[in-house]
Amino acid sequence: MVAVTFWALVVLATATGLVTAWALGANSNSPPFAPAIGANAISTMRAAFLIGILAALGALTQGGSISETVGAGLINGVSITSLAATAGLLSATAFMAFGVYSGYPVPAAFATTGAMVGVGLSLGGTPAFDTYRRILTFWVLVPPVSGGLAYLTATVLRRDDIPETVGVPLLAGVVGGIVANVRLSVIPDPAGGSQGSIAAFLGSIVETPPVAGVELDVVVVTLAVAAVSFQFIRRRTQESVDRGVRTFLVLLGSVVAFSSGGSQVGLATGPLENLYRAELGLPGIALLAIGSVGILGGAWMGAPRLLQATSREYAQLGVRRSIAALVPGFVIAQTAITLGIPISFNNIIISGVIGGGLAGGSAGVSRRKIGVTLLFWVLTLVTSVAIGFGLYRLFATVLGV
Repeated sequence: MVAVTFWALVVLATATGLVTAWALGANSNSPPFAPAIGANAISTMRAAFLIGILAALGALTQGGSISETVGAGLINGVSITSLAATAGLLSATAFMAFGVYSGYPVPAAFATTGAMVGVGLSLGGTPAFDTYRRILTFWVLVPPVSGGLAYLTATVLRRDDIPETVGVPLLAGVVGGIVANVRLSVIPDPAGGSQGSIAAFLGSIVETPPVAGVELDVVVVTLAVAAVSFQFIRRRTQESVDRGVRTFLVLLGSVVAFSSGGSQVGLATGPLENLYRAELGLPGIALLAIGSVGILGGAWMGAPRLLQATSREYAQLGVRRSIAALVPGFVIAQTAITLGIPISFNNIIISGVIGGGLAGGSAGVSRRKIGVTLLFWVLTLVTSVAIGFGLYRLFATVLGV
């Protein structure tokens, strides 16, 4: 009887995690390709197909750090059981569903983090205050940093003395340099870690002594990738500015969608970390594969409708402001993945849209709506803790565990 109950809870927890991953794939991965669709650089169905593939790959190769934080770093003294994971995921998914129906963008990271803290406290655990301080500091910094980067990006793109044949390739070079240092589980790490980067791996082939603590071989590879990216987009823009910008939008959307998958899958798989790795003895990649399947299905089934709606919004924003919103999204998402911090992708994009709008003299978003959205986010974080706590207690009482 005990074994039957255990496996029933495993199936229930896994199914709940898949539903959460599906919701994330359908709702959180659409913004990256919306500007490209709005600029007629790619069709809606092709974009949805690429979003699914890229987000799933990002989840599989980069989702481990955030998954571990959500699963084991938010509470001390207890391990998240299958029943607790189910309660936490159901709480977070309910918030996301409410956001879809209410029209307010509920940050999945806030809802999931709060719910997992709630179920952890309900299990008898103690708060992990150091982790909370680190996460909250990052969350507080996201709006000004994303908005500031978007403002600077939009300012560069709007300058009359910097033609688009130079400004857009410069951004491509910056993005290319960052891509060279993105850490992936499929690349060997010369230092012996679980993830390596293109720059570190290629740089290790011809080792050079560090200068002032700086690995010159990594710097050289980074600059080389940045130069290739710059030259590729520059040639495209010299042939045709519109064609070059569209190409950059598609490539930028691809790396942002990849990063989105890596930063979001942990919200669905994190609660299942203890169940899969400690109780079932499965490797982390198995859990990430389940999350990747959910994100892939959500993107393919749910993204087309949202892409059509968001692409119209980005078309109204204009190409420059759209690019300005996505570049910070890529940078911040990769930083969060490196630090293992769960983030809200919508939070980053909205802040970027506002910052890019300020470069043109108007944010294009009412102050009242910004205020209401921020208040809604805070309420999401606080109430998700309470709901996660109460829902687990209810489940435990009903099932007698």
